[in-house]
This record gives sequence, structure tokens and C-alpha cells, in this order.
Amino acid sequence: MIHARGLARTFAGRGRGKEKEEVKAVAGVDIDVEKGEIVGFLGPNGAGKTTTLRMLTTLLKPTAGTATVAGFDVATQSQEVRRSIGYVSQSGSTSPEARAGEEIMDHGMLYGISQKQAEARGRELFEQLDLDGLWTREPRAMSGGQRRRLDIAMGLVHDPTLVFLDEPTTGLDPQARANLWTHISDLRVRLGSTVFLTTHYLDEADALCDRILVIDHGSIVASDTPDALKRQISGDLVELVVTDAAQAGAAAELLARIADTGVDTDTTSVSARVRGAGHEIPGLIRALDAASIELESIEVRRPTLDDVFLTLTGRSLREDA
Repeated sequence: MIHARGLARTFAGRGRGKEKEEVKAVAGVDIDVEKGEIVGFLGPNGAGKTTTLRMLTTLLKPTAGTATVAGFDVATQSQEVRRSIGYVSQSGSTSPEARAGEEIMDHGMLYGISQKQAEARGRELFEQLDLDGLWTREPRAMSGGQRRRLDIAMGLVHDPTLVFLDEPTTGLDPQARANLWTHISDLRVRLGSTVFLTTHYLDEADALCDRILVIDHGSIVASDTPDALKRQISGDLVELVVTDAAQAGAAAELLARIADTGVDTDTTSVSARVRGAGHEIPGLIRALDAASIELESIEVRRPTLDDVFLTLTGRSLREDA
């Protein structure tokens, strides 16, 4: 559904004198998304994520490389690409004063389907997306979750084979986010859609996506399943909290014997990554007990996508967002 090779975009920046320096927003990325996949596209602000998305949706022309979306070339067949995709922007596309059903029909007719077809398809989507009874309601009178589902319905009214969702759950409360996750998963199950998703929520990418692409400084730095990416992190995080800060150094020495990384110490807290921590913890506890080191707590945490992102980019996606 999406195949890009060497896709790049540069912008003219400000330079000294009359010369302008080129800013390489996207430095030649390769992307493959197959039919029926849900793929997450992650990156910190300024990494090239938005620029890449705009090129794939024909809103911005590449300065180098090639890309086909839904079987059409983004540079030479932009109209065909737009007819084949659905795009749900982060800011939404509904008018606060218009009635929801009218918005859906108008959107469908812009894609060349008849008013009758647009209404039938719109009402079907309202039922599928839990928007029953809201056909004549104005978006400004809807909850945040209802408005986002309406945005998705507008992106699907013309039956696209590929859907781009840009930060679909930003600003929603946890319950509304979880509800929308179900509907995004159903896009593939019920409709057979392929979904290309950008998000700043790593738990969202973990829960929804078959594969994850990470972009940083204009280049793809990782592409794999969430589980495979997490397995790249060296071990589980083991954190000890000692009762007496004077014993932190001794606890760090014992933890270092089984650790795969350096040991971090902060007053009473001692932590390190340990491969196969479940097998190592009993021996560590016996060693701590033998050394008369008293613990306030011990915690073992499996690697998360946030750990992956921090390892790959040196930044936390949540903090950046």
C-alpha cells in the first residue's frame, strides 16, 4: 500500500548574506506498508514525521526519491492517490456549526459519490463508530471522543483502501482513548483497511500497531514489531531502594555482578538492566540478606517502547510531546 525509496525533502533555510542554506527535513527514507497492516509512525518533534506524512498524502512534493501510495505515484498521480486514501488530521476537519450528517454527505460528494451513496455510507459508519442518534447534532455539542470518531467517519465515507490517522487521540481522556482504540482496530477487522498512524502515545502504538517505524533527524532509525523492538533493550530494569543510604554503594556492587549495563545510584535508589532478571533476583536477594542490606522495595520492570525510543533517539517521546 505504501512503498517509498529514498524519499527526501529539503527546505531553503536562512543563511548569511544572499546564500541560503538547505535544511534537510527528510533525508531519504525507505518505507513499506503492506495491505491490511496497522503501522505506527513515531518521532520527536522536528524529526521529519509530519513532512513525511505530507509527502505521502500529496500535500507536499518530494525533492528526491520515489513513493507509491495505494498503487499510485505521489508525484505524478496525486489525484489518484487522494481518491484512494482517507486522511484524518490532528486538528480535525469538521465545522463546529454544521450538522454531522450534512458534513459527512458533503465530504463524500467532494470525492465524487452521489448524495444518496454518501448518506447511506455515512449512516453505516455512524452505526459502526457508535455515533447513532448524532446525525443531526452539531460537532460543537459532541464530546471529544465523538468528534474524533466523526473525523474518522469523514475520512472513510468514500471507502478508501488506506487511512492516514494523524494523532487521532490527542486531547482525549483515557476512557475515550481506549474506546477509540477499539474503533481503530475495527477499521481492519470490519472494513479491511490499511492504517498508517502517527501518535505521541507509546502505549497506543504498542496496543494497536503490527509494526512501528521510528524516524529521527530525517531518517528511519528502526522498523520492527513492538515486541521485537522491546527485545533489543538489554534486559529488564531492576531497581532497589535501600533503607539506609550508606548501604547504597554495597547494594550497587552486588547488583553490578548480574547487571548487563552500568549501575545507576541516586541516594537510596540503585538500578541497572539485568537480562533474565526473573532468574537472577532470588540470588540477588540472598546476597543482599547475607550482607545485612535492608530493602525498602525491589521492582523489576520489563522494557517498554519508551525505553526503546529513549535508546534510539536519546529522548523520551512523552517528554517531547
